[in-house]
Amino acid sequence: MPIDFSLTEEQRQLQALARRFAREVILPVAAEYDAKEEVPWPVIEKLHEVGLLNAIIPEAYGGMGLKMLDEVLVGEELAYACMGIYTIPMASDLGITPVLLAGTEAQKERFLRPLTQKPALAAFALSEPGNGSDAAALRTRAVRQGDHYLLNGTKMWISNGGEAEWTVVFATLNPELRHKGVVALVVERGTPGMKAVKIHGKMGQRASGTYELVFEDVRVPVENRLGEEGEGFKIAMQTLNKTRIPVAAGSVGVARRALDEARKYAKEREAFGQPIANFQAIQFKLADMMIGLETARIYTYYAAWLADQGLPHAHASAIAKAYASEVAFEAANQAIQIHGGYGYVREFPVEKLLRDVKLNQIYEGTNEIQRLVIARHLLAE
Repeated sequence: MPIDFSLTEEQRQLQALARRFAREVILPVAAEYDAKEEVPWPVIEKLHEVGLLNAIIPEAYGGMGLKMLDEVLVGEELAYACMGIYTIPMASDLGITPVLLAGTEAQKERFLRPLTQKPALAAFALSEPGNGSDAAALRTRAVRQGDHYLLNGTKMWISNGGEAEWTVVFATLNPELRHKGVVALVVERGTPGMKAVKIHGKMGQRASGTYELVFEDVRVPVENRLGEEGEGFKIAMQTLNKTRIPVAAGSVGVARRALDEARKYAKEREAFGQPIANFQAIQFKLADMMIGLETARIYTYYAAWLADQGLPHAHASAIAKAYASEVAFEAANQAIQIHGGYGYVREFPVEKLLRDVKLNQIYEGTNEIQRLVIARHLLAE
């Protein structure tokens, strides 16, 4: 099979749509919503209008049916304007993915179609206050009682948790069984006993709502279970293997923005009678940013291609997520350095890039966990 790095006409049009949306709709309000620590519902509504919200939902259920590479193209553009705002649709796709992977036809119709009919979000709840990287050490309990489960426990760091129409919640039937005892349940918004508490004071991605979810004797119908009992952990891991790729795409967007801002400033700022872009120290910083950006983008495309081909991609998504997020963090850091003191204040956008992209090294599996995934793959060969 020949190697082809070109995009199709449809992909170029999709990329152009996302780029225009990012520049015209997100960019002008990104700093405002970051400062207010508020979810930008007007932006979400416009995302829905142009078809970029919940776009991975198949056409059979009213969506656009975007493939992973399509999703990556959109993600880079939206994150270029604001990683925090991009996390909102990205986290909704994270919630949708378990339903796509393990839902029955009836469940897909019931849960997915409503998300295409209005500006609406989904969420994914795995992490808890006492466990993050150790995803099998769940304490949220699901007890079967006839035709429903009784759900008790607390989830932490849940993006879209307070706004979502429904949340895929991972709970344990028996903590001693660890990953073998996990069940995936779709909990609908407004279910009695479910409470969402917004987490304030985040360093970055402040336009994205992050929540603590508390479940007190929440009754969840058995028909809301994805897969069988004991399959929840597998569903969660299969989901993350896919959705780490859009995180990488967002990181690429931030890296590109950092390079653009640094290059612009370096050509305008003068020192010693000339633009600082003339100095080799600055040129090398820009060159290193370009090296990181281009390699991160190409590998993210490769991971997306593997996913779209139905080929094994767990290690590739881990490499893309870890590498791209670290490249983006360093690019933002160097952009601040090039701006000097101005980079340290909100008058210029580069400090926000650093605050926002730090989370990309943490959520959907820390980069330490990504290295564990990569090492296991390597040693299993």
